[in-house]
Amino acid sequence: MTARPYVLLSAAMSVDGYLDDTSPERLLLSNAADFDRVDQVRAESDAILIGANTMRRDNPRLLVNSDERRAQRVADGKPAYPLKVTVTRTGDLAADLKFWHHGGDKLVFTIDSTVEKVRATLGDLADVVSVGPDLDWSLVLDELGRRGVKRLMVEGGGTIHTQFMAQSLADEVHLAVAPLLVGQADAPKFLGSADYPGGSTSRMRLLEARSIGDVVLLRYAPKERG
Repeated sequence: MTARPYVLLSAAMSVDGYLDDTSPERLLLSNAADFDRVDQVRAESDAILIGANTMRRDNPRLLVNSDERRAQRVADGKPAYPLKVTVTRTGDLAADLKFWHHGGDKLVFTIDSTVEKVRATLGDLADVVSVGPDLDWSLVLDELGRRGVKRLMVEGGGTIHTQFMAQSLADEVHLAVAPLLVGQADAPKFLGSADYPGGSTSRMRLLEARSIGDVVLLRYAPKERG
């Protein structure tokens, strides 16, 4: 049986747990040193995944920015850029988003009812795969494993982070906590309400805590609970 990838959730959030505010401009939570750390984590990953909502809201390129890190990937026999992955139930993806026009290969996971819609929209911009009548994260991870993805970095948004945590599919979590308070009820949060494994008294193992300028990086092992 093909092994599923090691799943790492990565997010920057405010002290009160928000990924962004409600303004039209993206709220920059990390500092330059932490953005560079994220670039290193991307370079160490075989694939990077974001949800369609995050793609529409932030319109990211989702790249490894360092020339040296891309060159090292190539020297290691890998593509210069990790595989870029997104998921959509609705199939509402615009072909002019930056995600499709930068970096290397792209992969879309969707469901049976929208797979042809996505293929018609994107053409040869991405490989499009249906995982059945509804989005099943286990099937997504199985397919990524079959494609040789050993390490998957998940960069959001909050709905996807919540699903991975609630289904006990995350092996590691990186949280960069910025010294900001958002306080807007309609702003996106790192995690939403869910029936999390072990309940509210189950403590995850802390792997690391360190300061990166005015940001604090926390690394947790969600599957290791006491």
